[in-house]
Amino acid sequence: MADLRLNLGSGQRPIPGYVNVDKFGEPDLRFDLETFPWPWPDNSVTEIKLLHVLEHLGQQTQIYRQIIQEMYRICCPEATLHIVVPHHRHDSFVHDPTHVRAITAVGLQMLSRRLNRQWQAQGCANTPLGLYWQVDFELARTNLIASQLWFERSGDRADDVQLLLQESALYNNLIEAVEMHLQVIKPLR
Repeated sequence: MADLRLNLGSGQRPIPGYVNVDKFGEPDLRFDLETFPWPWPDNSVTEIKLLHVLEHLGQQTQIYRQIIQEMYRICCPEATLHIVVPHHRHDSFVHDPTHVRAITAVGLQMLSRRLNRQWQAQGCANTPLGLYWQVDFELARTNLIASQLWFERSGDRADDVQLLLQESALYNNLIEAVEMHLQVIKPLR
């Protein structure tokens, strides 16, 4: 259990070297991630993958909160979460009726106690979820996965991330997915 890595919501995409977990199919462990507590001990997981999964979980805020808290509980200090979700302004998010929650980088930043305190000091209205929910995650990296439409539209400026962000604020379907890496912030035990 020293290097326990979980592929949550593995579906038909098991990853070797991970415990593949899903409510359906034939994963290593069949488990409903919206039931609590999760079957792993505190501070036992070094990495979690949620590849096109988190947007399917926690339609009710209470359930989403418990999912976030369970991930925090089972992860050891400095564990990483690799999250890929459809962009909330892409048709692939909107069309799937099993997508119950938009997952954004800003939404995940609300799980950072450091940012929560900074926002409070600045008088910002951002909800300090890290403080409220007793979790602490830092968004270490975000990667925007542009759609084919973006490449057709932007031509020789396809690599211009600032232009992609500016245009995606006006037009849907330019960013297909978002990949985010979170780091668990906990005292070393």
